[in-house]
Amino acid sequence: MKILVTGGLGFIGHNVVQQLEQQGHDVIIIDNRSNYGVVPISEHSYLIQERLNKIKTKSIYMTNVETKDPFFKHIFNKYKPEVVIHLASFPRQTTVSANPIAASKVMVQGVINMCELCTEYKVKRFVFISSSMVYGNFVDQALEQMECRPQGQYGIMKLAGEWLVQDYAKRGCLDYTIIRPSAVYGPGDVSDRVVAKFMLNAMNDKTLKVRGAKEMLDFTYVDDAANGIVSASLSSNAANKIYNITRGYGRTLKEAAKVVISVVGKGEIEVKNKDDSYPSRGTLGIFAAYNDFKFEPKIDIEEGFQRYYDYLKDSPFWSQKTV
Repeated sequence: MKILVTGGLGFIGHNVVQQLEQQGHDVIIIDNRSNYGVVPISEHSYLIQERLNKIKTKSIYMTNVETKDPFFKHIFNKYKPEVVIHLASFPRQTTVSANPIAASKVMVQGVINMCELCTEYKVKRFVFISSSMVYGNFVDQALEQMECRPQGQYGIMKLAGEWLVQDYAKRGCLDYTIIRPSAVYGPGDVSDRVVAKFMLNAMNDKTLKVRGAKEMLDFTYVDDAANGIVSASLSSNAANKIYNITRGYGRTLKEAAKVVISVVGKGEIEVKNKDDSYPSRGTLGIFAAYNDFKFEPKIDIEEGFQRYYDYLKDSPFWSQKTV
């Protein structure tokens, strides 16, 4: 099957591409290779090369999904993708807050552009990667039919993207699948997300700052997240449905910090007040994904953090950043 992945050189994206290739699919990538003005250039360059080394496809096009680039028509005409997996986005709240105008163009106009192309070229399935941030505050077992009340511009824009995709489907333009991941971590990630910060601080024997002792996240290892996205994208049962793709097991930030210190063997914890710019979250229900395509994530944080630590300490780039 020919599958186009936007944002295919991103953290989650390149893992999705790798799994698709392992299953024998032909993959085309669109990616603008942006650091969003937040990730250090040296780190970003290293990660991009590392991700390129993990995938086989040479059909990689550097362009921006938010532009009306006529080259998109060339790509769709040449490859005739049957599925489009749309990961291209500002990746987290920090990057959106740093540049909300640019983020809105990518996260809203970019979705519209891709939906228009999928409609014109009769793509069988448009897979939109949203976020658990669309729910806003919740405690446990948030299910897909729960009312969404996003807090912050990132979650608001992700929910707007969902509504736009669903509107295209209502008008008979395309079939969709919407995916809501949560707190994805693992090898190849950038350094400014919570697990990476904990890990690198511990490796440097520094303080792990926990913003809210009881705050919880459904931490999801990247291989599990990519597997869920691929399975949903290819499942005939997943047309015009929404899925949580997470570990399905919330852990507190303090507990996660303790696991990191146990894995690394050093570091200390400082508990600070909750960051009110983020919603309070917990476990997400993944029953729909199991029922429709047998999604069964495997990796808890004890194993996932150990894998991530092994990657960091053996990395020629990250080992230079730690004592």
